[in-house]
Order: sequence, then structure tokens, then C-alpha cells
Amino acid sequence: MVDYQLQKKSHSSIEKVKLTLGFMPLTDCAPLIVAKELGYFAKFGLNVSLSKENSWASMRDKLATNVLDAGQLLAPMPLAGACGFDPHCQDLVAPFVLSRNGNAITLSRKLFEAVNPTSSTTSSLNAKSLYQQVSELKKVGKKLTFATVYPYSCHYLQLISYFKQGGIDPNDINIVIISPVNMVSALRHNDIDGFCVGGPYNAKAVREGVGVTVATSMDIWPDLPEKVLAFKRQWYVQNPTTAYALISALSLACQWLSNIPNRFEAAKLLSQKQYINTPIDVIAPSLLGSCLTMQGEAPRSVDLYNRFTSSEDIFANQPLESDVYQLQEYFASAFVEQGADANKLTIIELKNIYSASIYQQAMDWLQQYEQACDKNVEIDALKQNEFGQI
Repeated sequence: MVDYQLQKKSHSSIEKVKLTLGFMPLTDCAPLIVAKELGYFAKFGLNVSLSKENSWASMRDKLATNVLDAGQLLAPMPLAGACGFDPHCQDLVAPFVLSRNGNAITLSRKLFEAVNPTSSTTSSLNAKSLYQQVSELKKVGKKLTFATVYPYSCHYLQLISYFKQGGIDPNDINIVIISPVNMVSALRHNDIDGFCVGGPYNAKAVREGVGVTVATSMDIWPDLPEKVLAFKRQWYVQNPTTAYALISALSLACQWLSNIPNRFEAAKLLSQKQYINTPIDVIAPSLLGSCLTMQGEAPRSVDLYNRFTSSEDIFANQPLESDVYQLQEYFASAFVEQGADANKLTIIELKNIYSASIYQQAMDWLQQYEQACDKNVEIDALKQNEFGQI
């Protein structure tokens, strides 16, 4: 039975009103920015401060030390914590998928021209094109250097998958970790030969003429969770209603973002100094399903380049068993030589990390909240009609 007093009680029942949420200056931080700027957090009585982080390690450490209440996190990070690979990520809960897809692989202009003499960018470039280059360098004891953002990230796993799909042993590639904001600079100064990163930094490399984007995450393994909302398990135990309100606000933000005409407005919000601080023409393309490939060339259409939710997929924001299983398999495959045993985690353990249960409780809370709002509107209208009849 719906409690129609929930709307009045909900704000007072929230355990913690003032929250600090971490985000990275990436295109897929959009749900957090939209929820803040359009008042979705405030709708549920939350006073949210957004903290821009400069690296995933910083985000991880601030979550671990309770500087942040919650944050935008790479989807594999809680899994890495549970496997013992990343102790700072232990005891994290990720009940909400903020975004799917969004990453791409970009090569330096020099490498692209060496492996693709036709310079065609009308379709993705298979890693097989790099095979000969990698083999020749190996003969003289050298390697191509590619950068990614964090060891336990979809970016790293997608880069490994991309090379394997082209018959390239990832051990024949030098893979380094660089913060997303420094990727383009590293490419420009020839410190790296390519990178895998999220938006807007692939588009930035193309706009500045230093890189060519050859594949997106949709080309490698499409539609798996990319970023999740995460918080410590103990924080949730202490603040369950706060968590429901937080998830509800982000759910509404994702729904707003699912309407493509809203995406340009989102790009305007994201371009502000306190967020990504990057021109709209760099941020907007991926939001609008357009993959910039090479300066002076037509972009490639990638409809689900950035996906936050959709009316066709009511489970887009829910952590699904199938998603978690695939992440687990990719993780185990990528780190098998380092002794990874991600497959030892049981389905119960995985469900406790990527908690569909908490997500569903939040959606039930949101439904009750909205029904209470509708009921109060009906009561107000009835009172007005009665007053008008006096």
C-alpha cells in the first residue's frame, strides 16, 4: 500500500542531506552534472557538492577515506577490489549504471598513416592493421606505447580485447597509465602512439589534428556498463534513504539525457569551467551519436556512442547479471598472468557488489515518492475547486 505521506516525510527521513560526489571531467559524467544543474538532487532534498577529480586514483582514495560520499566510478573497479587487486576499492557497492559505451581508441597521425595508407576512416580499423608494425618493432626489441586511464578499467580491458581481436599479443605492447586530461598532450609530444579513453578526449585529439579515432567501445564489446555510481557498503548501511534519493535523482537525469534533443544542452552544461572546461564542438559529437575520426574527414555515425538510459531498455541503469558476468570474464582474461581469479567470486558475491537489489529498492522508493506527489496535486486541485464553489 502506498504511503501518501511519503512526500512530506521523505526529505526529513533522509539521513544525510549534504553530500559530496566525485566526478571525472569526462562526457559521461553528464548524469551528475544534469542532476545538479537541473535540480534533480534538490527535488529530493539533497544538497550536493560536486568534486572534480584529476585521476581515478584520486577518486578511489577519497572514497576510501570518506572524503567523498559517493562517486562516478569505472565499472570494473569494485570488481578489482573484491578480487584483492585494488584494496582501496574493497567493500564498494555499485547499484546504479550511470553510462554504457563512450570509449574509443585513437592513434597518432603518424601511426595511422603508417598502418592505413588509404587513410580511410569510413569504418573502424581492425587491430590486424597494426600487426605488421608490432612484429617489426618486436624484431628490434621495441614496442608501440599505448595509454589507458587506469589498470582496472573498461578502457584497459577494451584495449587488451582490441589487440587480441587483431591477433596481437598485448605483451608486445607497452601499456602505460595516464590521466584522461593528459592524453592528448602525451600524444602531441610523441610520448605515446595511441590511447583508449572516454570522451571528450578522442574528439579533442581529432579537432587538434594530432590523432585519428579508429574504433569505439561499440566496435569492441558494445553496451556493457562503463561508469557506475559507487559508495562504501557501510555508508549505505548508515544512509539507505539518502542512497535511494541519490539514485532517484540520477535516474531522472539519465531519463532527461535519453532524449537526444536535450544532449546539446547537456554539452553546454558540461563545457563550463567547473566541469569539463572544453569547447562544445569537442563535447557534443559523441553525445549526438557522432564519432569524429580524422581532421577534415566526415564523422562516423555511432548511434549509442554515449548511452545513459532509454525508453526501450528499462534495465539500462540496473546492474544485470549478464553484464557482470561479462565484465568478470574480461577481467579474468586480461589479468590471468598476474594471478587474477575473478571467476572465483560467486554470483551472490557479485550481486552484493553490483546490487540490483538496492537499485530496485530505490526505484520502489521513487515510485512511491512520485505517487505521493500526484496525490498531493489532486488534493490541492480539489481544495481549489471547493473554494471556488463557496
